[in-house]
Formats: sequence, C-alpha cells, structure tokens
Amino acid sequence: MTPAQLSRTVLQTVRRAVEADELRVAVLPERVKVQTPPRAGCGDYATNVALQLAKLVKGDGGPAAALRVAEVLRRRLVVTPGIAGVEIAGPGFLNITVDPGGHAALVRGVLERGEDYGRSDALAGTLVRLAPAREVRGALVGAVVGRLVGVCGGECEVAGEGEVLAVRPAGIGAEELLGRLGGDAARWALLRAAAHDLPDLDPGRLLAQRESNPLFRVRYAHSRVRGLLRNGVDLGVRPDSSPDDDYRHPTAVALISLLGDYPRLLESAARHRAPDRLARHLEATADAFFRFHDACPPLPRGEQKPLAAHRSRLALAEAAGTVLAGGLHLLGISAPEHL
Repeated sequence: MTPAQLSRTVLQTVRRAVEADELRVAVLPERVKVQTPPRAGCGDYATNVALQLAKLVKGDGGPAAALRVAEVLRRRLVVTPGIAGVEIAGPGFLNITVDPGGHAALVRGVLERGEDYGRSDALAGTLVRLAPAREVRGALVGAVVGRLVGVCGGECEVAGEGEVLAVRPAGIGAEELLGRLGGDAARWALLRAAAHDLPDLDPGRLLAQRESNPLFRVRYAHSRVRGLLRNGVDLGVRPDSSPDDDYRHPTAVALISLLGDYPRLLESAARHRAPDRLARHLEATADAFFRFHDACPPLPRGEQKPLAAHRSRLALAEAAGTVLAGGLHLLGISAPEHL
C-alpha cells in the first residue's frame, strides 16, 4: 500500500464513519496527509487526521475529542485489508503499520514498470498554459514542467513566443553557463532552486565529487545500485521480491515510503509547476537508500552465504535506482552507471 493509497483509505474510512453516524463533523476533509513517523517503532505511517476532525466535531471540540475520533477511526482501519495494525499516540495521532506484503508488492510494481513507474492519468483532460520564457531558467523550467504534465496525462502549451535572455540576476547566458558547469550541473542548479530562490551557480559546489553536493549524492546512489546489481550477478544473487518478504527494518520502510510517494510527487510538481519538488524528492530518496544500504547490506559480506534477504534487499535497491534514474531523466539529467 503506497502513501497515496493509504491516504485514500483513511479518507474513505472517515466518510464511512460519518455515514454510520459514528462521527459528526461539520465539514469533511478533501484529502488526508500521511507521512513517515519521526521516530522508529511508531508504525510505517502517521496521520493527524483525528486532530483535524476534532476541531470540526459538532458540539464537542474539546481536547478529548481527538482521542475519541482517533478510536473510531482506529477500530475501522485495523480491519481494513492491507493494514496490519493501528495505534493511537499522543493527543490523537494514528500510527499505522501496513501489511509487509504490501511493501513487497510496491517494490515489484516499480521493477515491473521500470522508468514508466510514476506515470499516471492524474492530469488527463488538463491543459496547462505557460507564459513565454524571458530568460534561460524560465525556459528550462517550462520545458521540464511540460514533460511532467505529459507524464501525468495532461497537455502543456506555451502562449506565444519570447526571446530567451540571460539567467537573472547572474547575467550569464546559456552558452557561458554550460561552459562553466556542463549540461547536467547547469540543469540541476536551475531546477533545484524553488521559484522564489536564487540558483546556486558556484562550480566549486556543483561539480564537487563529495557528499555535500546533492547532485553527486543522487547520481552516486544510482551508480551504486547499478554496481550492486553487477556484483550480484557475480555472487549469484539476483533481485527477488516475493509476497512474503519482510521489509520491516525502519530504513527499508522509509525508503519504500519515498518510492511509493513518487507518483504523487510527480503530480504535485506538475500541478504547481515546481520541478524543484522532484529534485528534492530525489535527494531524499538517495539519502534514504544510503541509510538502507548501510543498515541492511543487499549483498553478502566476507564468507557470508547468499540469503533470501539479500535477494529482497537487492530488489529494493534496484527499485530505488529505477526511481532515481527516472526522476533524473525527467529533469533532463543523465544517470550514469559508473561515477
């Protein structure tokens, strides 16, 4: 069960509780936010929907209302297919543990679809109109937004034409920028910064082959995955995510959560015309992969024999690499197998 699926499941649970007169709220939420808990041991996902609904409970919005709402939702959620457990924490947070088979299914889904994973019809029938770009950054953002909209099933058009000028406020033309940074780093610099932020165009930071450089981390994570797959062939370990695989380690859950949220993230980046959201998601995915890799080695070490756990871990690593490559390509940035 992906974060988006879980969000819809919780929302449907709220609506059914209202229909059954177990909850009496003035207004139903349009969507429910679920996220990875801040600490390990608090389930796979957490939501504050009970706290939100408590403010809308008719005739009783006091401090105890959130706990009562949470208990109503807990009783319904805990018997929902795909959910293994639900606990109430603090003033009314719901900590949800999903069926481990759902984690394995998500990993298989990523591997089956490859770089098509994340494509959807979320924007089908939607036409996004962009103003003509007046500078290099705007032209690049517009091109990537058009690609993101298309991936989500929508259409994009530029209203009119405009002369593409230098990057503001640096005053650097496209040719000079490419000469300083190269295509990949230049694209990352212009796309990684949010619309209201100035891009960092310092070659010393953007071209550095070290962990402090986010672009290097993302591309290195992908190349590390490809290396694991090559080494796995030599060791006789191939990726295999079976229904009974148990992705229960907190680092595995955190990585799977980010992979599951990737389709929603692409839609959000397209809707808000914000490629920077995709860049930041790739950073988070790369960092989560390294934490998983260190805690749960995908390949045997030393004299250790290959185990089923190694095959399932390698499958999760490959899924992470698939998302990293797909996201980089949507940004127009290469994902080399060797770095």
